[in-house]
Formats: sequence, C-alpha cells, structure tokens
Amino acid sequence: MFWPDTISKKLGIQYPVIQAPMFGVSTVQMVAAAAKADCLGSLALADLSADQSVELIRETKKITDKPFAANIFVHHIPEVTDALKEKFTKTKQFLEQLAKKNNIEVELPELEAIKINTYHEQVDAIIEENCKILSFTFGNLDDQSIQKLKENRVTLIGTCTSVNEALQLEKLGIDMICVQGIEAGGHRGSFEAEHIPHIGGLSLLSQVYDHVNVPLIYAGGIYGARTLQAVKDLGAKGFQVGNLLLASRESALQPFEKERLKKVTEEEIVLTKSFSGRYARGVKNQFIETVENSEYILPYPYQNKLTNALRKAAKTLQNPEFVGIWVGQSIHQYSELSTEEILKNLIKECER
Repeated sequence: MFWPDTISKKLGIQYPVIQAPMFGVSTVQMVAAAAKADCLGSLALADLSADQSVELIRETKKITDKPFAANIFVHHIPEVTDALKEKFTKTKQFLEQLAKKNNIEVELPELEAIKINTYHEQVDAIIEENCKILSFTFGNLDDQSIQKLKENRVTLIGTCTSVNEALQLEKLGIDMICVQGIEAGGHRGSFEAEHIPHIGGLSLLSQVYDHVNVPLIYAGGIYGARTLQAVKDLGAKGFQVGNLLLASRESALQPFEKERLKKVTEEEIVLTKSFSGRYARGVKNQFIETVENSEYILPYPYQNKLTNALRKAAKTLQNPEFVGIWVGQSIHQYSELSTEEILKNLIKECER
C-alpha cells in the first residue's frame, strides 16, 4: 500500500494528505473540497475572535459532514510599552505616506483601535463546537489548554521548524507534529518570531524523525509524486500541501494575484517580516523592498494588523506591489482546477 495509515486512521480520513490552513488564501469551500477528495481540510482561524471562529466552523459544517482541522495561532503578544507606542506612530505615518506616494488611499488604524485576541477563547469555542482536530502554529499551547482539549478528546497537531521545537511539542503530549521546512510558503511556524531556524525540509524531517516518537506530517515543497515520495521515505506519515492549491478554484486569491504567481521566478521568492512582523515566504514586491530592512517593522501581531488595511486597499486596486502573495520555493504550474481535482490528481500520480 502506498499510503501510510497511522495518521489517516486517527483523523478519520482515507488519505493522509492535508490541505494547508493558509489564512487569507484558504476558504470554507477549500476545506470542504479537500474533504471531498477524502483528505483533511484545514479551517484557518488564525487569531480571530471566538465569535468569528464559531461562525466559520458552523459555515464549514453546513457544507461538509467530514472531519476537518481547525487551525489557530498561539503566538506571544508583546506588551504595549511607551517605546512600542512611539514606534507604532512612526510606522503608521511612514506607511500612510508610502501608500499616498503610490496612489493608494488608505487610513491605517490607531494603536488603541487594534483588537488583539488570545487563542484561549478560540480553544473554548473549538470545544463547544465539537471540533475534534486542532492544529496550531507559532508556538505551543499552554498546559491548561492542552489538558482541556485532551479531556474533550481533541487530536492536537503542533508545528515545528527545529528539532528543539519538536521535542517541546512531544514533551507536552501533542499527538502529531507538522514539520515545516524553510522552503514552505507563508509564515514560519517558529516559536520565536525573531530567530527562525533556517533548516531545509528534508534535513529537518530526518532529524526530527530520529528524535521524537509521535507521527510526523511534513509541510514544504510537496507539489507532486516525487516530492511526496521523498518525504515519505524520510519518515513522514502525513503530507501537507499548500502551494499546490494557491490558484485553485476555491482559493481566495484574486485573478491578478494568480497571474502574478504564474510569472514568479525563483529569485523573486523571499522571506520577509515587512507585512506582519513575523517571517513569511512570498513574492518580492515594492512594499517588501521598501520596508524589509527599514526601522518601520513592528512586532507581530501589530505590524500585521497595521498593514491589513493597506493590503486590502491594494487588492481592491489590483496592485500586486502592495499585497502579500505567499508562496513556497517549489515553482509549478499553479493549477486553477478545483481543490478536489488537484488533490485527487496528486493521489493518482502517487499511486501510479
């Protein structure tokens, strides 16, 4: 049998292929389409409020009765100090001037208007809505949340970008670990925002496999049978794909963003903190080139919240120079078929 069944049996799916959460790109329709392919859909809840999370969970349950994972951010929230307030004001002014120079009309929020949510209220919502699979990134859950989730028989999937992070997840009883290689698109799942391990996926996976005893899911660079086979040979029991689905019918990316993807070259794919304050891999553009090495990057999640309105305004104008188009290092054709068809084609290719 081609497919390992450790993870699929535990998660109640036929194939251990997981649609990456990709907040801002994935949709409830993408989650349902992944489920139709007998894979695991991931509902990206990021750092939304409990009410917003409940709304999306219920919307997903209306269109699929199959298992799916809820995915949340478990990041550290920096304290609001006088230094942060001062830097916020300067960054806001700089970004507004930058937008104006580039004919983007936008008013960015004041610090006081920004609502920061912790993940604890989401944990309660996930339990109340009877979600049985929870994946998370940017750190580890606290002991109390782990205990609460385990008491409610929720399967927990953490994210690591180093052996040390994997060991921390295993020690606290996380059921499965998603190993994220440096080549993966979007945000790094690293526990620390400032110091991210730059470890290639295959090296990382084989090292994590040697150090922990929980089942491993691999994410980063899977776009066909050969890449999936390679990580299977190195010990992966599950396979998370995101890049493959970026231009799919259910993707939230607009046509101009999908077109930009199809023209991307390898030297244009970079790691940047400019949009969110945390490292993410995406397509280099004018915004990244201007902001990346400047003093105008706030800690996550403040930079992310501040630039949100600018990205939305640029999207409305179909201006690819001021939106974050997250993409991994494995360049391919970026199919616009449905998520279900793309995943079924991947499965068939692997089984051939």
